[in-house]
Amino acid sequence: MTDHKTGTRQDWLAARLELLEAEKELTRRGDELARRRQELPWVRIGKQYRFDTGEGAASLADLFQGRSQLLIYHFMFGPAYTGGCPSCSAIADGFDGSVVHLANHDVTLCAVSRAPLAKLQAYKQRMGWSFPWASSSGSDFNYDFQAAYTTEQQQSGAVEHNFRAIDMRPQLEVSQDSPWVSALAGRVGTDWPTYRRESAGMSAFALQDGAVYHTYSAYERGIDGLWGMYQWLDRAPLGRNETGPWWRRHDEYDGQWHGTAD
Repeated sequence: MTDHKTGTRQDWLAARLELLEAEKELTRRGDELARRRQELPWVRIGKQYRFDTGEGAASLADLFQGRSQLLIYHFMFGPAYTGGCPSCSAIADGFDGSVVHLANHDVTLCAVSRAPLAKLQAYKQRMGWSFPWASSSGSDFNYDFQAAYTTEQQQSGAVEHNFRAIDMRPQLEVSQDSPWVSALAGRVGTDWPTYRRESAGMSAFALQDGAVYHTYSAYERGIDGLWGMYQWLDRAPLGRNETGPWWRRHDEYDGQWHGTAD
């Protein structure tokens, strides 16, 4: 017998119609936020960044692949990692289905990580992905876009992340008492401080008359909407129903159904 509130179909419909109004308001609010994102001032990129790609060395402009818009996912895969971040991997599982549609709407979607290209390509093959993925190894790109930090920055007490200064030191100390934190870092073959020297996020760029402009970036819950499985879970009966990182890389599940029901 369920311990959740139950009711008649009429009860459900009345509650659903009330919720529908709230959902419509959220949709309208989302449309407004999208408009405001597009109205942000563009910042011209004067710095020269170099990337390693499967087609050779590339500039930031080259990553557009002939299109006028570029979306970059800052994928957590540091030089010391033995594999990509499981969370980033779960998000990236949804990229291939979108790449072709975006490409035919003048938008290139590309992942960028600091690990050497050979590591990225081997992991990409393991995961069965085909989306573009560039290495920024040796470049300041990840650091300049709040997607990577040096050891000195971590210990400084004032790291610029998500458009504000934060003190990362308490986050680094939590690993001493948290098994799941240690396990998360262990999945990429590092300790927690090394794991946290990378950060997930996304950045958008425009290319006009040969000049590249930074138009938008988001981090933390700002990229929540890109994580496809969570959009489904938010509509499931039990929601996200989590107390820690339960997800795995898609080839690491044991093939058995996992649940809480009797």
